Amino acid sequence: MSEIVTAGILVIGDEILSGRTKDKNIGFIAEYLTNIGIDLKEVRVVADDETDIVDALNALRKRYTYVFTTGGIGPTHDDITADSVAKAFDVGIGHHPEVVARFRERWSEQDLNEARLRMARVPDGAELIQSATILAPGFKLGNVIVMAGIPSIMQAMMDIVAPKLKSGVRMLSDSVRANAREGDIGGPLREIAIAHPDTIIGSYPFMDEDKRPNTNLVVRSRDPDKLNAAMTAVKEMLAALNVTTR
Repeated sequence: MSEIVTAGILVIGDEILSGRTKDKNIGFIAEYLTNIGIDLKEVRVVADDETDIVDALNALRKRYTYVFTTGGIGPTHDDITADSVAKAFDVGIGHHPEVVARFRERWSEQDLNEARLRMARVPDGAELIQSATILAPGFKLGNVIVMAGIPSIMQAMMDIVAPKLKSGVRMLSDSVRANAREGDIGGPLREIAIAHPDTIIGSYPFMDEDKRPNTNLVVRSRDPDKLNAAMTAVKEMLAALNVTTR
């Protein structure tokens, strides 16, 4: 079996922690990574504080194949992600000449102020993540991919960087509606999970159309045969409980 490729996400921004901005990036990145065979293992949210960013980044990049960061690469004083990444890798940082040249095409000398030039600061040795439609780039340094917090720009950056990433065997999944309460099937479901260690079995309660407690069961595995075996066991368990699945 191919190598399992893992990832963590580091969301950066006081506005996320205060609730002023509702994060829309985690779900998108998680689904994107699943679809290309990368397992998202951890998500952290930190404030616009250099020490917090550096500590979290160093922990995540040592643990996972890739780390994706969002936020903190704009023009304001609290956009300190680039500086924090440089510090984490112990490298210098400066205005990237290619980015500055693009800015000069967009803005006059008067408009190209210090704040806007902050967005051209990139750690030494980093690879730019940019396109004709992305003015201020993200960048990749080592196994860290630094992206914008604005969802539309972040999504464009994901499309650019994804083809260059390693990927593993894609996780397969199958699901069944249990038509039973979670507590009614928890015991036998645990036995199935123990009997099928190469699968991941999830139980997700919800209120159905009759406003009754119900449960969706999801089986995941990289091996289609093991996935089918575990799902068969789940359906047989439900049948033994006189549950009609659909």
